[in-house]
Amino acid sequence: MANYYTDHPEFEFYLNHPEMKHIVELKERGFADKDKYADAPVDFDDAIENYKRLLEITGDIAANVIEPNSEAVDLEGPHLVEGRMHYASKTYENLDATRKAGLWGISMPRRYGGLNLPITPYSMASEIVASADAGFQNIWSLQDCIETLFEFGSEEQRQKYIPRVCAGETMSMDLTEPDAGSDLQRVMLKATYSEKDGCWLLNGVKRFITNGDSDIHLVLARSESGTHDGRGLSMFIYDKKQGGVTVRHIENKLGIHGSPTCELVYKNAHAELCGNTRFGLIKYVMALMNGARLGIAAQSVGVSQAAYDEALSYAKERKQFDTTIVRFPAVFDMLSRMKAKLDAGRSILYQTARYVDVYKTLEDISHERKLTAEERQELKKYTRLADAFTPLAKGMNSEYANQNAYDAIQIHGGSGFIMEYKCQRLYRDARIFSIYEGTTQLQVVAAIRYITNGTYLGMIKDMLSREVSESMKPLQGRVAKLVTLYEESLDAVKNAGNQELQDFVARRLYEMTADIVMSLLIVSDASSAPELFEKSANVFVRHSEEEVCSHHTFIANLKAEDLVYYRQVENGAE
Repeated sequence: MANYYTDHPEFEFYLNHPEMKHIVELKERGFADKDKYADAPVDFDDAIENYKRLLEITGDIAANVIEPNSEAVDLEGPHLVEGRMHYASKTYENLDATRKAGLWGISMPRRYGGLNLPITPYSMASEIVASADAGFQNIWSLQDCIETLFEFGSEEQRQKYIPRVCAGETMSMDLTEPDAGSDLQRVMLKATYSEKDGCWLLNGVKRFITNGDSDIHLVLARSESGTHDGRGLSMFIYDKKQGGVTVRHIENKLGIHGSPTCELVYKNAHAELCGNTRFGLIKYVMALMNGARLGIAAQSVGVSQAAYDEALSYAKERKQFDTTIVRFPAVFDMLSRMKAKLDAGRSILYQTARYVDVYKTLEDISHERKLTAEERQELKKYTRLADAFTPLAKGMNSEYANQNAYDAIQIHGGSGFIMEYKCQRLYRDARIFSIYEGTTQLQVVAAIRYITNGTYLGMIKDMLSREVSESMKPLQGRVAKLVTLYEESLDAVKNAGNQELQDFVARRLYEMTADIVMSLLIVSDASSAPELFEKSANVFVRHSEEEVCSHHTFIANLKAEDLVYYRQVENGAE
C-alpha cells in the first residue's frame, strides 16, 4: 500500500538533521508538557518518533484518500449556491479524513488543542498533501493563518479561535481586492467601529481570496479614514457565523480546481480587531505572507515530486524503437535534472523551515519571559537568515515545479497533452505557484537587498568553509569557482552605479545566488547521505555552472546604454 511519507526516505533524513535537536528542545520548552498531556514527548527521541507517526498517517491519507479523489475534484470543482461556496463532493471526504486523523492546528500549543509541531515537520506534511492534490493542500494548509492570530491576537481571541481550527475549521486570509493585488497599500475595504454593536463593521469587496468562504477569516481593511497608504490598514478577524459576507463569484481557473478562489462582498460584517490598528500591512501581513510563502515552497516541492514520479514511471514503461525511453540520453537528461531540482529545492525548503523554527520559537519564548543576551543574539541571527532564505525557497521551488511539470508532459509526448494523464493536471496546478503569495519577481525584490549588501555572499562563504566528505570536495571546489564569478558580477553591477541596470539584472543575480546556495546545500546533504543525494549533487552543480556562467557573461557585457534595445516594446507603446 502506497504511503507518501515512507515511500520517500528523504523526509527521515531531514527529520534527523543535527539542528532538529535544538529546535525540538526550544519548541518543547525542556519537555515541560510531559506531565500535563498524555501525547507530549518526554525527550527528543520521543518527539521525533511522534513526528514520524504523524507524517506516516499523513502519507497514508495522502496516497490512499486525497490522491484517488484528486481527479474527481479537478473535474467537479467548487459550486456557488445562493451566495455560499460548496466544495467538490470528494473534497468533503478529504476534509473528513484529515479531521479524524487530527491533522488540523497541528503547529499550535497543546493548551489550545494542537500538537505543538515545529514548522519543519509541518512543512513536510504540507509537501506530502500537495503531492497528492495541490488544490486540497491550499485548503488544508491555510490553517497556518492561525499562527498570525496566535502571535498577534489577544489571549481571549486565542482561546476563542485556535481550538476551532485544531478541531478542523477552515481559514482564509482576505487581502487582495480588484484594485489591490501585489500593491496591498491600495486596499480600500472599509472598517469602522460601531459603538452600537460594540465591534468593527467591514464593508467592501475582496477578490482572488483562496478558500474565501472559510469558517474564520483574517481580513486586511482600512481602519483610518482619509488614508491611502499602508499606515491606515489594520487586521481583523471575521467569523463566518456572524454573517455579513457573501460569495459573489468563484473564479474559473486554469488549475488547482479543488481550491475555491472567491470574490467576497462585505456588508456590515461584524469583526474583531487583531492586534493594534495601523499595523495590518506593515507588521501582521508581512508575518502572514512569510508563512504563506514557505507553504507555497512546500506545495511546489510536493508537485515537483509528483511530476518526477509520473515522468519516471512513464519513461520506464513507454517503448520506442524497441527500447524503453528512459534509456534515451535526451530523456534521462531531463529526468536527472528534474530529480536534481527536486532534491536541491527540498534542501533549501527544509533549511529555511529550520531557520523559521528557531526564530519563531524564540519569539514565542520572548512573550513568556525575558530572553538571555545569548538568546537575543540567536533570535536576531535566525530572523535574518529566515528573511533571506524565504524568497529563495519560495521563488526557486515555484519555478522548479513549473519546469518539472513541463518536462513531465514532454516525456509523456503526445499522451501528456491528453486529459486522461495526470501530468496535464500537475502542469495546470503548478502554474499559479510562481504567481500567488508574491510573484517570483516580488521574491527577487525581497532578496535583492541581501544580494547587493553582501549578506548572501557572507552566508555563501560561511557555507563554503564547512567540511564535506572526500567524495564531495571536487564539487565543492567547482562551486567555489562559481562564487568568484558571482562576486565579479556583483562588483560589476555596483561599479556601474545605475539603479535601472541593477533592477534589470536583479533576476539574474537572484538566480546566481540561489544556484550557489542550493549547490552548497545539496553537496552538504550528499556528504551525509550519498545514497540519497550524490547523483543529484553532481547534476545540480553542473546545472548551476551552466546558469551562473551564462548570467556572469551577460552581466559582464551589459552596459547601461544597452538597455535601449530592451525598451523597444515600451517605445512602441508610446
